[in-house]
Parts: sequence; structure tokens; C-alpha cells
Amino acid sequence: MDGNGRWAKQKGFIRAIGHENGTKSVRETVEACAELGIKNLTLYAFSTENWKRPKLEVDTLMRLLVSSLKKEINTLQKNNISLKAIGKLSNLPKKVHKELKEVIESTKNNSRMTLTLALSYGSRDELLNVVKEISYKVKNNIISAENIDESIINEHLYTQNLPDVDLLIRTSGEQRISNFLLWQIAYAELYFTKVLWPDFTQQHLCDAIIEYQNRERRFGKTSEQIS
Repeated sequence: MDGNGRWAKQKGFIRAIGHENGTKSVRETVEACAELGIKNLTLYAFSTENWKRPKLEVDTLMRLLVSSLKKEINTLQKNNISLKAIGKLSNLPKKVHKELKEVIESTKNNSRMTLTLALSYGSRDELLNVVKEISYKVKNNIISAENIDESIINEHLYTQNLPDVDLLIRTSGEQRISNFLLWQIAYAELYFTKVLWPDFTQQHLCDAIIEYQNRERRFGKTSEQIS
């Protein structure tokens, strides 16, 4: 969800205003995905690298996260959406962590869609954690090195209960992954749009999905094999 700061700068606002307006696009996108029958949606809300931003901006983002969780709990319940979170959640401020846990707990039985927030998340950090956990288990004879395969790695990822990514959308015109779900997007379709996140609407989401539907996903096979 990229482009909040640039959106604010273009309009002569401080960056915080861009982040506040970005929450509207979050709500619209989440509701649209639920209506379209999408079962899993993951939003890259705050990366491990984002902690390096100016303290005022980080504090603003954390404040917005708490207020948004409080405001959107009714929306999640109304739409039968369960909330989950991935990343180094222990690094979040106590107030944020507490609010996040409460919303996750209160929505855990919802089944229409799973909304996952990537918070204090970095894919390299995630993979490093996977290597450490598996190495420990090999050392202690819990796992045999010969038996390590993709399924074992998947079991140790933050996203262990989620399917691989089908479609990755990045807004604002930047064409890079920025340390997001590197293992999980191995065969994802990538969609880049110049639209800044606060301007991203349900129509933009539908445009991305329509392009996705018109792509040929071969997973290493030939067109003839999948036709």
C-alpha cells in the first residue's frame, strides 16, 4: 500500500494526512475483496525497515493503527472477516500489541475472509527465523536434515496457515517487492499501478483482478499442457 506520503506532498499536506486518507482505501479494499469472494487478503502495513523513518511519522502510524483497529472491528464483524497479523509483533508498542490481540481474538471465528496485516514484517527476517528454527530442530534430532522440503519450510513461516500468493498489487508506480513475502510470491502474478494508495478504489482493484484473470499461469509447464 504505497504512496501515502507522496499523495500528501502533492496536495501540500504533511505525510500524516496521507496515512490517514490511506485508511479509507484499506476499508474499501477489504470490503470489496470480501464481496468478490476472495478468501485471503494480506496488507503490507509496516515493514521492519519502516522503523527507520522519522519518529513522528512512526508514532503517527502506530496511533493510526490503534484507532483503525478500534473503528473497524464492527466492519470486520459485519463482514464475517477474521483478522490475523504476521511479523515481529513483539516490537510493536504495548498499546498497539494489546489492541491487535483483542481484535484478533474477537474475530477468530469469522470465516468469510481472512485479513492479515503484515506489521514490523520483513521477508528476509522471516526466512532467517525459519533457518534458525529448523537448524535448532535438526541439532536436537526433532527434524532430520534429509527430510527438509518445501512443506517443512512452509510450516515455519509466519504465513504457515495461509496459501501462496496468487496476485500481488503494488501502488504508486514503484516496481519492486520491498522485502515482502519473498518465498510466498514465487509464482504470484505481479501488478504495478501508478495510482497512489489513498486514491486506490474498488475499480482499481477490479482492474487488477481482470488483468490477473487474463494472464496465463503455467507454473513451469507449457501453454499446451494447461490448455
